[in-house]
Amino acid sequence: MLEADFKYILDTFFTIFAMVLIIFMVPGFAMLEAGLVRTKNVSAVLTINVMIYAVASLSFLLIGFKVAFGSWENLNQSIWAFFMFQMAFVGKTVNIMSGGVSERVRIIPLAIFTVVMGAVIYPLVVNVCWGADMIKGTMLDIEMYDLAGSTVIHSTGGWALLAAIMIIGPRKGRYQDGKIKVIPASNIPLVVLGALLLWIGWFGFNGGSVGSISSIEKADLVAKTIMNTNTAGLAGAIIAGIIMYMRYKLLDITMILNGALGGLVAITAGPDLYDAYTPILIGLVGGALVVFAVPVFDKFKLDDPVGALSVHLVNGIWGTLAVGIFADSISFTAQLKGVVLVGIFAFSVSYIVLYLINKISVFRASDDNQLEGMDVNECGVESYPEFKRAI
Repeated sequence: MLEADFKYILDTFFTIFAMVLIIFMVPGFAMLEAGLVRTKNVSAVLTINVMIYAVASLSFLLIGFKVAFGSWENLNQSIWAFFMFQMAFVGKTVNIMSGGVSERVRIIPLAIFTVVMGAVIYPLVVNVCWGADMIKGTMLDIEMYDLAGSTVIHSTGGWALLAAIMIIGPRKGRYQDGKIKVIPASNIPLVVLGALLLWIGWFGFNGGSVGSISSIEKADLVAKTIMNTNTAGLAGAIIAGIIMYMRYKLLDITMILNGALGGLVAITAGPDLYDAYTPILIGLVGGALVVFAVPVFDKFKLDDPVGALSVHLVNGIWGTLAVGIFADSISFTAQLKGVVLVGIFAFSVSYIVLYLINKISVFRASDDNQLEGMDVNECGVESYPEFKRAI
């Protein structure tokens, strides 16, 4: 066997393996969100997550991949493996949204938006950020370094979520008489399972984005990338736990896990660039940002049941800017420009599309339907029919 053939086969297998790890994030998001919502909305959340994977993936296959990359060509590994890896990414932008608008969003209009996100919005961001020769030298030329998508994926989904929350509004009864009604999670074991599945999936998310493992140098880089990814998650979890204990003398597992996820989002832009210790600092900042951002969004009545804005939007921005701060030869100005341009595009286009869809098929369920639960009204299947539904 020729060396080139062996490298092609090895890199193809590596990409497929990384893709499988990323697909584990589908049940990760589903379990996390199912555990954080009330029992009367669990089936709806699970249905939305399955539909996102199906609709976004097919939209990317039919339209989005061509928009993102221009052609079905890849000389270093199988194009089919490369496509599957990129397809595994696309649904995550809407997964970020689905948790943040849960308990009051209707499934069909969200599925319609998923088509637009998978076919147009996300692929255009990919095209501009990850290699569009046609825009080189123009104002749209983004030289931002973003290995696996702190901005391209996480912030894009976060900006779309912000637009959706502004259009849909908060859950019924969430904000009353200037006070915030605490709505507790329904199933903490599912939250833990979902978060840990996401954590595992991140190793494929970031490690696979190196693109190759068929040389000693690339193998070392993949290993370092995965190690740094894990380190940032560890630091984010620890700092979130420390802050919560200092403030409330309690260890809130949901906030600890969101702190870990915040660290993982933050490191995603440049885990291949750092030494073994810088990810600790990046993860510490990421986890702390989650803890402090959650009440800020609540102050502005931006109802986000799972904390996705704090985890994905805030830390997507932080992680991208951190590359310009800590990585050698990476321009902070270029990182900031990328964050701003992607933010303007993702938010404005998402808002317009969501607004138009909302005129045709209303996103927000009625107050009565929210009170009864989205499972009954959207799915006709309750996850826990024997249980008394929470108000």
